[in-house]
Amino acid sequence: MSAQKGSEKPASQTKKFGKGEREIPHHTQKAKKFYPAEDESKPKKVRKSIKPARPRPSLAPGSILILLAGRFRGKRVILLKHLPQGVLLVTGPYKANGVPLRRVNARYVIATSVKVDLKGIDEKVVEKVAEEGYFTREKKNDKVGEEAFFKQGEKPEKKKISSARASDQKAVDKTLLTNIKKEPMLLEYLRSSFSLRAGDRPHEMKW
Repeated sequence: MSAQKGSEKPASQTKKFGKGEREIPHHTQKAKKFYPAEDESKPKKVRKSIKPARPRPSLAPGSILILLAGRFRGKRVILLKHLPQGVLLVTGPYKANGVPLRRVNARYVIATSVKVDLKGIDEKVVEKVAEEGYFTREKKNDKVGEEAFFKQGEKPEKKKISSARASDQKAVDKTLLTNIKKEPMLLEYLRSSFSLRAGDRPHEMKW
């Protein structure tokens, strides 16, 4: 009998307030007045599945793109490879317009109808550049104390490009430049920057 009584749930009471009724739970069913000082971190349930990015059909490897944002906006670059999550691997080439090997968001480019032949490019170099850790910055030890205080007015140190990156850039650009020079006016086209003037209608332009 005692076991049955312990297993039974306490009944809630119904009280009348004017014309309406309200069900009041038992005091054992009420919320606790005490809460822990620090909330326990619970992992969030991610219901959305990460879908692979689908590139536009106009973004084919070898096609010339116009950058719309970033440091090199307005420059024309060559698409080398599609990277995961809608990122593109592009190059100027560097000798043509100063744009190095870099990653670009596919949303901020305009694809043109002009294409460059990518035959002869070392695929191992492209695969190496396409790796995740290639573009990560090296951690620097910040100067602390009096040395940092007295060097506030000095000019910042120029960024030194690693020899491995420079060799990769030269390996890709060498093949691209030979293919570009075969086409008339293509090198001049890559060197010129894109801009809009008053009265231009980009939606009516043929790229």
